[in-house]
Amino acid sequence: MIGGGIAGLVVARDLAVGGVPVMLLEADDRLGGQVRRHRVGGIDLDAGAEAFAIRTSAVADLAEELGLRADIVAPQPAGAWLYSDDRGALPLPATSLLGIPATPFDAAVARIVGRRAALRAGLDAVLPRRVGATSRTLGELVRRRMGTATVEGLVAPVTVGVHSTHPDELPLERVAPGLLAALAAQGTLARAVRRLRGSAIAGSAVAGIRGGITRLVDELRADLERRGADIRVGARVDEVWADGALVGGQSVPGAVVVAAPGLVAPAQSRRTVLATLVLDSVELDSAPRGSGVLVARSSRVMAKALTHQTAKWSWLAERAAGRHVVRLSYASAPPDFSEVARADAAELLGIDIRPGQVLDFATVEWSRAVRQPPVPGVVQVGESVAGTGLASVVAQARAQAASLLSGPLAPPHGRPLGRGASTKPKSRSVVPGKENDTE
Repeated sequence: MIGGGIAGLVVARDLAVGGVPVMLLEADDRLGGQVRRHRVGGIDLDAGAEAFAIRTSAVADLAEELGLRADIVAPQPAGAWLYSDDRGALPLPATSLLGIPATPFDAAVARIVGRRAALRAGLDAVLPRRVGATSRTLGELVRRRMGTATVEGLVAPVTVGVHSTHPDELPLERVAPGLLAALAAQGTLARAVRRLRGSAIAGSAVAGIRGGITRLVDELRADLERRGADIRVGARVDEVWADGALVGGQSVPGAVVVAAPGLVAPAQSRRTVLATLVLDSVELDSAPRGSGVLVARSSRVMAKALTHQTAKWSWLAERAAGRHVVRLSYASAPPDFSEVARADAAELLGIDIRPGQVLDFATVEWSRAVRQPPVPGVVQVGESVAGTGLASVVAQARAQAASLLSGPLAPPHGRPLGRGASTKPKSRSVVPGKENDTE
């Protein structure tokens, strides 16, 4: 297993559960990849993902298997807001899916996109159900059913804030599985959204883990160690083949799974920079912007989104002991980052934040792999093949592990990593001179 991010850990653990001896190689000095913690203001916080989508049960099922069922928590029912230059901050529609309104004539929709655009969205109710039925992307479906203004004014701020991707670039069945089927059954997109979301609060299509998402990494590693897996951090892979790898000049034969973007093909990526502020502000006690604010693309505010984490997660509010934790996401780090983040937070939250109220500030930068076609002949997992988000990554990793256990690694015929007769590669190097970076 090359790469010890969440995808690599999940595959390694599932294979170990299936009785396959596993060697896990990670180039970094720690496991977890983009799922890790950092300490800000004396509080342990997730430095990467702080929630997971519940459109499937993939992450919840994994957490339950790891003994974390009782610690799966829902966010506070405060809802989320949307900020734009011309309208300021407004609450998102009460029930929506990735910004798609379940009730186009809701006053909240008209306030955000305008009355005319809301009327256009309402035409969804009279369009034949075949309209948009063959859409490939989320943007195409919403544009055909509800119009461009709804795509740009409601859906794009959500997907850019959550997935760092415009809806026109998001494969529909990956980000909204079941939506086309619900459209076919219900006849309109709005009814399809209601069917999938019920009466869920805007922004609540996620869950978290008490203590942070990074607990998944802790438990995965502990479970692997209990099962006798050979875990090696600081292990750089020089070359990889379908049936082995070169690690520190030593050839290691066996079936290979790659969870390191850029190892077997040039990786495309986009940067995301997160800024976390720990604040002393009684004005935030009432959670004036609910769980957070998404930002329209044309906004003068540099941040793409803001999460009021202590308003979103009750367990974190308890640990913060009266302080407030706010996290903003950016496409890049601006000059005078701490001042920009403070000003953006004040604007988005609608309050004054003085420099002395910022008790601590921290940033972390991630390089997010862009989804690409898998390389033939190499088993790959992780964000570069599964797409963005824990739900997608975990589901794809577990599917690959199941496929391996039912095929090439099915006992007693499998050739587990580290087991084999030959120490020399039998095939052409897939990628010479590359090093493994964590997925």
